[in-house]
Amino acid sequence: MGATRADKRSSKRSPRKAVAKPAAKVVERAGRIAMTLAQLYPTARISLDFETPWQCLAATILSAQCTDERVNRVTPELFRQIPDARAMAVAPREQIQELIVTTGFFRQKAKSLQLAARAIVERFGGKVPDRMEDLVTLPGVGRKTANVILGHVHGAPGMVVDTHVRRLSRRLGLTRSLDPDRIELDLQRLLPPAEWTVFSMRLILHGRQVCFARAPRCSDCALLPDCSQLGVASKIRMQSRVHGFERNAIADEKS
Repeated sequence: MGATRADKRSSKRSPRKAVAKPAAKVVERAGRIAMTLAQLYPTARISLDFETPWQCLAATILSAQCTDERVNRVTPELFRQIPDARAMAVAPREQIQELIVTTGFFRQKAKSLQLAARAIVERFGGKVPDRMEDLVTLPGVGRKTANVILGHVHGAPGMVVDTHVRRLSRRLGLTRSLDPDRIELDLQRLLPPAEWTVFSMRLILHGRQVCFARAPRCSDCALLPDCSQLGVASKIRMQSRVHGFERNAIADEKS
């Protein structure tokens, strides 16, 4: 779940402009979607393993273009040899690269880890900052990564917009934007802050398990009644409608 190219660009953008208030029907639908997701994934949380704020940040940086499962196989030895930001700031770059090579893009990730660690040590006393405006000044950290830290380390509201959240929020009709910053803002304005972190984590899980990019399992999806199915192939939409009619007919027979 680390910083993608879009994530890095978003940290350099100018402040976001205010947009019109969302329609009441969209807010109501977002609320129903959030409730359904809560029933499906009641204990949703980030799937990266970590014990300290620095470890969360490092693991999130490593997860760019890499699965969380692979990152979780790499970080135990990384954190054993280089346990915190102060150690990372002075570690030989070659050592860092060797420890993270299987996560891909290891040279750039090693650079980001070390520069972020040095910034944390030099500017924040060795502690991972707890404000968005400070987090996005760290090398390799954009709004997505910063929201992970806010929500899972500091307990502050953080709407994480990764590739799954981008895809599902558009497919569900909760946003029409492709821009991660705008999607984040659109979703924030549909839900109360207390739900931002868990909602984004649940969308990610649903994207991994049901709402796939190319062949979403619409017929098996509990969100179908509230889904706009934007961008879904017509064949899949038709199949889901047929299954929906069949489920309704069975329910009517039982009632």
